[in-house]
Amino acid sequence: MTTLIQSSLHSLPLLGRGKVRDNYAVGEDKLLIVTSDRLSAFDVIMSEPIPDKGKVLNQMANFWFTKLAHIVPNHTTGIAPESVVAADEVAQVKGRGVVVKRLKPIMVEAVVRGYIIGSGWKDYQETGAVCGITLPQGLQQAEKLPEPIFTPAAKADVGEHDENISFADMESRIGKELSEKIREISIRLYKEASEYAATRGIIIADTKFEFGLDDQGVLHLMDEALTADSSRFWPADSYAVGISPPSFDKQFVRDYLETITDWNKTAPAPALPDDVVQKTAAKYREALERLTGETLKDAQ
Repeated sequence: MTTLIQSSLHSLPLLGRGKVRDNYAVGEDKLLIVTSDRLSAFDVIMSEPIPDKGKVLNQMANFWFTKLAHIVPNHTTGIAPESVVAADEVAQVKGRGVVVKRLKPIMVEAVVRGYIIGSGWKDYQETGAVCGITLPQGLQQAEKLPEPIFTPAAKADVGEHDENISFADMESRIGKELSEKIREISIRLYKEASEYAATRGIIIADTKFEFGLDDQGVLHLMDEALTADSSRFWPADSYAVGISPPSFDKQFVRDYLETITDWNKTAPAPALPDDVVQKTAAKYREALERLTGETLKDAQ
């Protein structure tokens, strides 16, 4: 397994770094996105990379972009990332880079929840609602909702927490028509992905999508889609209502961090033990293999 905690390309202009991805300009109308092995938990970037995590995320996102392309256009171009960088940089982008359309990002995350868990469970316990959506009484933790709900969030800067907002707030930020279109497409994406995942023994409890507009105003799915970073994946064979099920994501990291009583969930992050790092890497790879039926293509 290999690790890349931060890319360092000299052949393309660096536009910025997110929690996980580094973005470079490819001409005026395209970007190269390099998915690193950085991991953030509680919106804090850990010091230790998770081996091959970026390659897993990249391969999984590309799988979903292809599978769901009939629902909404996406940012992929099909251009090989190795073809846009210098020869000595190919190793940095192989398996973890993608050349995409340069879009105008919509600064609202499209969150779809099919099960009551996480912050939604906390909100429901306090108010009987999630993001202003009233839910039936008597739901238990991790219970499947009667229908998936759309609960948008305002995007925050790196290191800050995204803020759950109401649909009315979303409409005031980006407009009624675009908000309704994103809600309809997001729920359709979630339902179709969930139906497929169920055939692979995986429950998609919730997920978030990001969208952007091209120069003609056409809506595109962008960033990532239905990865273990942007979704809660539960193994169906160990799912039970009333408990927080095991998941294929940052579970080992979060569980470990919760045991550190003197860390206040702000930077700098505490060091992660090697066994936590390795178990997390294995869970990401297992999620890829179980969901897509593919092994990691560029594991080196």
